[in-house]
Amino acid sequence: MATELFNKQQTIQLRHRHIGPSCKVFFSKDPLKIIRAQGQYMYDENDTKFLDCINNVAHVGHSHPDVVQAAVRQMELLNTNSRFLHDNLVQYAKQLTATLPPKLSVCYFVNSGSEANDLALRLARQYTGHQDIITLDHAYHGHLTSLIDISPYKFCELPSGAQKEFVHVAPSPDIYRGRYREDHPDPASAYADEVNLLIQEAQKKGRKMAAFIAESMQSCGGQIIPPPGYFQKVAQYVHNVGGVFIADEVQVGFGRVGKRFWAFQLQGGDFVPDIITMGKPIGNGHPMSCVVTTKEIATAFGASGLEYFNTFGGNPVSCAIGLAVLNIIEKEDLCGNASKVGNYLIDLLKELQAKHQLIGDIRGVGLFIGVDLVKDREKRTPAMAEAQYIIYRLKEQNILLSADGPHRNVLKFKPPMCFTVENAKFVVEKIGGILSDLEKGTRVGVPNEDSKSVANGLPLTLSGSKRKLPQANISELNSSRIDELRYTEALQSEETPDENSNHYNRVLCGQQQSSYHSEHGAVSGKRIRT
Repeated sequence: MATELFNKQQTIQLRHRHIGPSCKVFFSKDPLKIIRAQGQYMYDENDTKFLDCINNVAHVGHSHPDVVQAAVRQMELLNTNSRFLHDNLVQYAKQLTATLPPKLSVCYFVNSGSEANDLALRLARQYTGHQDIITLDHAYHGHLTSLIDISPYKFCELPSGAQKEFVHVAPSPDIYRGRYREDHPDPASAYADEVNLLIQEAQKKGRKMAAFIAESMQSCGGQIIPPPGYFQKVAQYVHNVGGVFIADEVQVGFGRVGKRFWAFQLQGGDFVPDIITMGKPIGNGHPMSCVVTTKEIATAFGASGLEYFNTFGGNPVSCAIGLAVLNIIEKEDLCGNASKVGNYLIDLLKELQAKHQLIGDIRGVGLFIGVDLVKDREKRTPAMAEAQYIIYRLKEQNILLSADGPHRNVLKFKPPMCFTVENAKFVVEKIGGILSDLEKGTRVGVPNEDSKSVANGLPLTLSGSKRKLPQANISELNSSRIDELRYTEALQSEETPDENSNHYNRVLCGQQQSSYHSEHGAVSGKRIRT
């Protein structure tokens, strides 16, 4: 067992003293102190084992020995910047681009997904000579200033007017609770036409499009899978006005979808983005990332006369680690495992859906799955408090899961790729038990029957929100757990911000209404500001 310098309380005190207060932790009421991990498991200071269902950074498994050995071997020899020739750099670039369509052949190595997306914007703007960016509602592309500007998930938390004039927000292609739903005859074209409308309106104002950027599957936006054909149609509209298409694979690349190595490939073989960005899983926790683009765009970027240099990007150690990750994915058939386990997990969740009215939708591919919780299946009203409650109850049972989406009601599965069918079965059984407890207490599981007040009179209320949620009155939901749900700050991270922030109080900050529309029932055409 690994040793620790400080006890947990001392660690918390030192963090409060020396780490910025906006740097949040998971489960902030009772944060976990993790001191080691292996495979799909993490261990705290008491050697308690937790099943990790959320860590898409430890892609091939925590502390994979092949990754560790590759890093150690190279560190014993050399680590320096990429101004010196080194075979690891070109070998990795060759092996990485072999997984992509031939058009995508030129690499720029950087250190994080945020840095990759920032560089992608520079490439697009230099190549096109244009400035404006089209992004999707609820999108998150990174923490740099340039990326906050194009991430509604973030800038909508800022005061009204935070959206820059060069940023244009298109509706998320969400066929469950978006503008065009699963009953639409052609949602891909309908959502793509919304992008074209944005372009036309912007052109009337003299704006020129540099790029459309989208996560190949939206993660923070609620595990959204774009309808097939959507990217092709959007790319055509963007190319028509001289822009380029940037596919953000920072969270969903490297075989996570199982069927393909890259999530954008799910759109079909006739779609190839102009720029692709990657990060997180690329180094299995080691800070590295990459931008891959075409020779034409790379040549235009170089023609500016401004040298591009990155001190740590593409260093020999990072490239050795990257090579190890690629080799492990192939050697252990982790794409095949993602398909097998992901399909099994989805099947189990659908069985759960048939039993529990709280589950409104299950969507996903491979080991990228979302469970959309609702109070009312017909209205699709988000069950936000229930989602947070489930997360904390799972933590008590040594399972780590997160919830996200515009309403924080979508349970997110993004586990290490070594996740097993046994793991899937275990998690679903636990979720099923918690759902049964919740439905007994709130009566949300009884179709067409309203929730009733209860004797204990403890409303399930999220801090920072004035909206009261169904009440509970079952022995399993004791007062301490109700209190935890009531005041929970829940899963704090870069991708799941503080509940006490404006995350719940976002004003309408795209160029369209929110996902709720009168023709589909539900709450309102605008986000509520409390």
